[in-house]
Amino acid sequence: MTIRVLVADDQAVVRDGVVLLLSSADDMEVVGEAGDGRTALRLAAELRPDVALVDLRMPELDGAGLTAEVAAAGLGVPVLVLTTYADDDAVLPALRAGAVGYLTKDVTGEALLAAVRDVAAGRTVLDPAVQRRLVQLVVSEPDPAAGQAPGAAPPPSSPPAFPAEPPPEAGGLTRREVDVVRLVAQGLNNRQVAKEMVVGEATVKTHLNHILAKLAMEDRSALIAWAWRHGLADPTGR
Repeated sequence: MTIRVLVADDQAVVRDGVVLLLSSADDMEVVGEAGDGRTALRLAAELRPDVALVDLRMPELDGAGLTAEVAAAGLGVPVLVLTTYADDDAVLPALRAGAVGYLTKDVTGEALLAAVRDVAAGRTVLDPAVQRRLVQLVVSEPDPAAGQAPGAAPPPSSPPAFPAEPPPEAGGLTRREVDVVRLVAQGLNNRQVAKEMVVGEATVKTHLNHILAKLAMEDRSALIAWAWRHGLADPTGR
């Protein structure tokens, strides 16, 4: 099957290079090019590509805005962001708008082609630096023990303050499964999740298998991205 790709980037030299790379793959076809977000949105509606590969910083409509418009219009076109930026102000709006992939422009050509194939197949792709940053954003909360008097006993530990019921964004997950998602999105491994939830590691693994099956995902990276898009990446669901 040939993967039909729309490429949107306001820098012509970058756009030309990406188009050349994609066109060199036997299983890909570039069906449209755009130098601004509005043109990209129009082409996405007209062409219905399998993947829209978009930059974040574009005139008329930026990448996050384009992603949100594509989702709101129900076009069914998955957006893979390819950008220079990996800061909070770039990553979070794009993921919350519905981007299913986020790569920085220092990615290799081989990795970019693989990412396009993954997104076309319904998988989520996150640059390793972005994954690390998402985890840091959650785990870098102020230490409640900071400022304690020397020798003072640490405050007693308590279970995570998760809401009693799963939010409507939870995609059919149970409350316990949502708890697991929130802890995984904080960067905890299975052993740490088990400790927080006071269950065995086997139970956590079972929950994760059920979660990935329900959401049709393959790995933790996809789950973390999904958690951020749906407001489940911190214990309060903000």
